[in-house]
Amino acid sequence: MELLTQHDLNIIPDLYETENTKMDEKIVYAKFFTPDSSWTWYLIELSKENNDLAFGYVIGDEKEFGYWSMSELQEVQGPLGLLVERDTSFQPSEFKNIRQL
Repeated sequence: MELLTQHDLNIIPDLYETENTKMDEKIVYAKFFTPDSSWTWYLIELSKENNDLAFGYVIGDEKEFGYWSMSELQEVQGPLGLLVERDTSFQPSEFKNIRQL
């Protein structure tokens, strides 16, 4: 299953497009998670060049902003072998709302 739709690819800003936006005001467009662990990825920007390099907020061993490959994310397996899933109930939201979770 693809983690992003064509609609997502059309609306998610390119890398660095929101660099002048305050962090709390950046829009998080998608949430991905491992159902058998505590890792979560919140997508803010995506490279328009290849639709692969992503930037966002990651909750794992630490909580931090960073870059990841969407193609590699699709191959990640949790401890029980479950693949990363997209939270289909997640609605785009400002980062300040995510940070409070």
